[in-house]
Amino acid sequence: MTANDQEIEAKFLIMTPHRLILKLHEQGAQLAAPRVKEVNLRFDSADGRLMRERIVLRLRQDEHAVLTFKGPAQADRSVSIRQEIEVRVDDFAAAHRLLEGLGYSVVVIYEKWRTTYRLDDVLVTVDELPIGNFSEIEGPCEESIRQAALKLGLDWDARSNDSYLGLFYRLKEKKKLAATNLTFEELSGQNFSPADLGLYPADETG
Repeated sequence: MTANDQEIEAKFLIMTPHRLILKLHEQGAQLAAPRVKEVNLRFDSADGRLMRERIVLRLRQDEHAVLTFKGPAQADRSVSIRQEIEVRVDDFAAAHRLLEGLGYSVVVIYEKWRTTYRLDDVLVTVDELPIGNFSEIEGPCEESIRQAALKLGLDWDARSNDSYLGLFYRLKEKKKLAATNLTFEELSGQNFSPADLGLYPADETG
């Protein structure tokens, strides 16, 4: 996470993750966190206030349990900029019960496999989701993110500021999906094109 509880990042649709990993190694990137499965629970109040206000209240389980608050993304920015506060918790189940005790409930579950690299002053992820493969580049400012994308051969114009859930909800509406959660089980056997996601691949510019 960047300074001042602020998340600054851009997301890219990736068609060939292994090529991105090779490029990361060529550029001297260091492995920051090995591949791990993330299970994310997004909470909201009964009236859906958090979703309406574009606020994220999330409990994540990977190697650790992490409670996250994210404020609304700033409007009309070329990268996603939003307040982010994360706290590691010792007990995932207890944190779940605490949130329920405060009146929140799980409204959607989403999963991914994530590998994280450090390249200069940015973090670069290789994310595998049920809807496709992506990379998120997070750094201290837009320029650092843009420079990292350039080094990795990613098309800057292909970036997206949508969240993974935002992409999922768009896909649900377009494809009339019955799935309620962005999980590997619910979307098993389904394949989606870049056009389905409303994106084009950042690593295929020719």
